[in-house]
Formats: sequence, C-alpha cells, structure tokens
Amino acid sequence: DEEEDYMSDLFIKQDVRPGLPMVRRVKEAIQKEEKQKEANEKNRQKSIKEEEKERRDLVLQSALGNENKGFALLQKMGYKSGQALGKSGEGIVEPIPLNIKTGLSGLGHEELKKRKAEEKLENYRQKLHMKKQANEQAADQFRIRFKTKQEERKMEGDLRKSQRACQQLDMQKDIDVPKETWFWIEAEEEDKKDEEDKEDKCTSSDLSVSEKLHILTAYLREEHFYCIWCGTTYEDTEDLASNCPGDSAADHD
Repeated sequence: DEEEDYMSDLFIKQDVRPGLPMVRRVKEAIQKEEKQKEANEKNRQKSIKEEEKERRDLVLQSALGNENKGFALLQKMGYKSGQALGKSGEGIVEPIPLNIKTGLSGLGHEELKKRKAEEKLENYRQKLHMKKQANEQAADQFRIRFKTKQEERKMEGDLRKSQRACQQLDMQKDIDVPKETWFWIEAEEEDKKDEEDKEDKCTSSDLSVSEKLHILTAYLREEHFYCIWCGTTYEDTEDLASNCPGDSAADHD
C-alpha cells in the first residue's frame, strides 16, 4: 500500500479534533446496546399473565356479536346495538367495566384504608378545634386579667382621691387625727423606721382597697355631705340625697 499523502485534500478534510474518536465509539456502543435490547424484547417469551392480559384487553375492546347468547336474546327482545338499556332507554349504553384485582390484599381492604384515612383526618380536625378553643380561652383570660388590673388601678386612684378630700375636709373642721389611720394619706417620714415597724404598718389593716373605698365614701357623705364622684359638698343630708345620684361610681356613670 502506498503511504498517505499528508499534504493531500483527503487528509485535510478529515475531522481530527481531540477526543472525537472516543465520542464516536461511545455512540456506536450505545446504539449497539439498544439494538440488542430490542432484539431481546422481540425474542422474549411472554409470561402467562401477560398473555392473559392481552387476550382480555382484546376481548373487552371488541363489541359483542350475534354468537353471544346473551346479546342474541337481547336482540330478540328488540334491542339494537348502541342503544341504552331499559324500557324507556334510561339505562347504560356501555357494559360495566371489569376491574381486575391484582393485589394480594383481601376484600374490603380499600374500604378499611379509606375509613382509617377519614378517621385520621377527623382526629386532626378535632385537634385543630381544641387548639383553637385553648387559644381563645387563653385570650379571654388575658383580657379578664388586664381588665381587673385596670379596675384595681382606677380603684386605688379613687381611694387616694378620697383620702386627700377627707384630710382636707377634716382639717377644715379642726379634726387633727383621722377617724382611721388610713383615712388620710400618710405623710412621708424623714427618719426611716426599722423593718419590723414597716411590717406592722403594712399589716395594720386587712381591708381591701374596695372595702376601704366603700367605708371612706360613706364617711365623707355622712360626716361632710361630700361626694367624691360629684366632687361637690352638699348643704345637708337632704340636699345630698335629692341631688346626688348615689354612693358609688356605677351610680354616677
């Protein structure tokens, strides 16, 4: 054989890019493998189940003919192909589909799965409902506590207001000592007392703020004819009873 002329046009036209022969060989191997798979698929013997499925699908796709005894009886009674069943033609046209059971589970298994799924969904809904109720109860309790604290602050303010009014009115009548120690706002002492004295002072009265306010309001009305809610001093008991709505904040609202 003659040696190739490396200066000829034939050599120059050849694709000599690096790696190209390897890519070509890989493609050829893939094509060869695919052809082998197709040949194996054609030559492979079908299983009994596959053959049964093909025969069943073929029969189900084809319409019933005159050779079928049931169809022949229907034709004798006046039925025509493509007509709906029933005396007035309200029945079905196509046959009831055939559902082949391929799984290994017993009868009723699907219904059991469906029922369990519904029960699981219902339990989830109940949990959401209970959680929602718990959140609403927590919000209600928070609102109640917040409202109670606001009422307590307001009542404490009304008590201090009553104590200042009581001290002023008592001093106008030359009363130097209050009827009860807590009737007046106690002045701040310059010298601090011992801790024991402070504890005795805190526990000197077991009355609540509401009870103190009620007692002090009654004292102001009886002794000075004064109503803290009206902010007015009346002339006497008759004037107070006829012009003042009542002895509580609710009466004046």
